[in-house]
Amino acid sequence: MRDVSEGQPASHGNAASFGMLVAAVGVVYGDIGTSPLYTLKEVFAGHYGVQTNQEGVLGILSLIFWSLIWVVSIKYVLFILRADNQGEGGVMALLALARRATQPYPRLSRTLVLFGLFGAALFYGDSMITPAISVLSAVEGLQVAFDGVDHWVIPLSLILLVGLFLIQKHGTARIGKLFGPVMVLWFSVLAALGIYGIVQRPEVLQALNPYWCIHFFIAHPGIGVAILGAVVLALTGAEALYADMGHFGRKPIARAWFLLVLPALVLNYFGQGALLLDNPAAARNPFYLLAPSWALLPLVGLSTLATIIASQAVISGAFSLTRQAIQLGYIPRMHIQHTSSEEQGQIYVGAVNWALMIAVVLLVIGFGSSGALASAYGVAVTGTMLITTLLVSAV
Repeated sequence: MRDVSEGQPASHGNAASFGMLVAAVGVVYGDIGTSPLYTLKEVFAGHYGVQTNQEGVLGILSLIFWSLIWVVSIKYVLFILRADNQGEGGVMALLALARRATQPYPRLSRTLVLFGLFGAALFYGDSMITPAISVLSAVEGLQVAFDGVDHWVIPLSLILLVGLFLIQKHGTARIGKLFGPVMVLWFSVLAALGIYGIVQRPEVLQALNPYWCIHFFIAHPGIGVAILGAVVLALTGAEALYADMGHFGRKPIARAWFLLVLPALVLNYFGQGALLLDNPAAARNPFYLLAPSWALLPLVGLSTLATIIASQAVISGAFSLTRQAIQLGYIPRMHIQHTSSEEQGQIYVGAVNWALMIAVVLLVIGFGSSGALASAYGVAVTGTMLITTLLVSAV
């Protein structure tokens, strides 16, 4: 049998691998990549009462940093991505593995099935809330740039979101090629803005010390646990990362996280924290106020593109979840369209796409702002992550 490498130069293989990595950044990491838009704004401008002093800012930054390390890097990227069911990831893939592992224990198996189905329902909820909160938070940047544009936020968000659902049938491979370079630019801008802020107040790097996490809980015994509901917004997208594994495979997803996504996110959160130490009034929207005034409008445009892409991560994850649920016999059969001749995991489910679109439109109209959606988002994300942990423990 001829070695494949004889007929294909190494450069061709490297180019294909790099292309998959860029596409994975576009489709998989859009969700978690846009969390800096609203996480610190919700923590400091929300109803939690956290002070924008050194103790509050460093404590929150330390919580975010170590959450990204423990929950996303170690739990999901290094550990849970290895739990695949014939190349597929997500809560339904885990459920199939858990059922297999607990066959000798029928009662435990039935309990895990119930947990798994509840986790799937929460992921569908996540797939509805992510597009709504992400696009709203980006378009709300116009309120920082201009006065008197509040009434345009909801109509503009709806136009963008409906357009996103209309292009789904073209497939995640083509969308990934289009979105990948935009997200690479987005993460580069996140890192640049973060460095710009950190240079102003380098003492913010003290938050890398886990002491500040512990000190925050000791100093805020009343709100310490409640604040985790807001901090978890920094982790949104970790579940989509796992659900989208069937679209790209484990290695491109893991490499993209450690080489680009994690460093850019950490730099940006710390840059926003430095701004808050310097100007506590910036808590109303630290992401946009971190940028120089001349960069504000281009940043709103880039943020809007990035949040459209963020929505893609959970939408394609919902397609994968639906196909797995059909295969396991939990929902009726639906028409599944394969959108790639090379990757079997790249699919489109029309019924799910249109149902999600209607739900997202209703959420945007009903809640009206990203801040109003934040608490519901935290519940969906933490619930899904908890169920994933229970199923992985069984496996």
